[in-house]
Amino acid sequence: MKKILVTGATGQIGSELTMALRDRFGADNVLAAGHGRPPLSKLQQSGPYCSFDVRDASVLRQVVEDYQIDTIFHLASLLSAVGEEKPQLAWDINMNGLLNVLEAARVHGCAVFFPSSIGAFGPGTPAVDTPQDTIQRPATLYGITKVSGELLCDYYHRRFGVDTRGLRYPGLISNVALPGGGTTDYAVDIFYEAVKSGHYDCFLDADTQLDMMYMPDAIDAAIWLMTADGRKLRHRNAFNITAMSFTPRQLAAEIQKHLPGFTIGYRIDPVRQAIADSWPRHMDDSAARAEWGWRPRFGLPKMVEDMLEKIAVKLGKG
Repeated sequence: MKKILVTGATGQIGSELTMALRDRFGADNVLAAGHGRPPLSKLQQSGPYCSFDVRDASVLRQVVEDYQIDTIFHLASLLSAVGEEKPQLAWDINMNGLLNVLEAARVHGCAVFFPSSIGAFGPGTPAVDTPQDTIQRPATLYGITKVSGELLCDYYHRRFGVDTRGLRYPGLISNVALPGGGTTDYAVDIFYEAVKSGHYDCFLDADTQLDMMYMPDAIDAAIWLMTADGRKLRHRNAFNITAMSFTPRQLAAEIQKHLPGFTIGYRIDPVRQAIADSWPRHMDDSAARAEWGWRPRFGLPKMVEDMLEKIAVKLGKG
């Protein structure tokens, strides 16, 4: 990777991935691209930045050509809960945007990273130790676009030789960017409310177990996969990865070890609860471990301790 484009760079993953890539490959070699959401000042000031809609194929191709891009981390998409509110828009952005990226990569010889999701699975998928290769019949538009994206990336690799690679991310927990409309957003919101008010009302049921990952591990995984020896990759699009699996009740109990007065209540959002209920409880990530050496650094206790410290400082309470 010499010249890198990050689409969706102002989002939850993109804002941190861009900075990590700049630290590793040089700030001038990583072009951040956003649309709609304003960028963090650090993101905009630390390296090149541009704004465009990934649905505009001509602009995308011009950017790739002008900056001599050889690797695209394509993160621009609408997430699960927002996708259910605006399914036509989600399809347009998630699928047409990806197709434009793959076409630009085909023409200009770029490698492509595409993040899939736990949402690519559905109620018919084995919920415990979900296999790498299994039935994928998602119940959400977001999940449908992720499965379609996996297949489209595989097609471009087989048909045109594009170096496409991807990960099925679990719920992601970040102390930098705010959530963007995902079903697992409670696992970020809860820390802000714990520090600010000492109470949080969760939109998922207390015993809803889902795979999760702390953002530093998510960033490491993306870079790790894209720098791995492609000859050893059998799956490519997309690898199951996880770091921890817990319920809102278990997360609250871990927070209470640091903030004994913290309390949690439950105001269930039927839409997001139905989405969560259709997802696996825990994925089997042995393929990622075997094919490119995946290992997470953060489990639940270490993540909670670090999140509370960072959020307290961020809110001026540290």
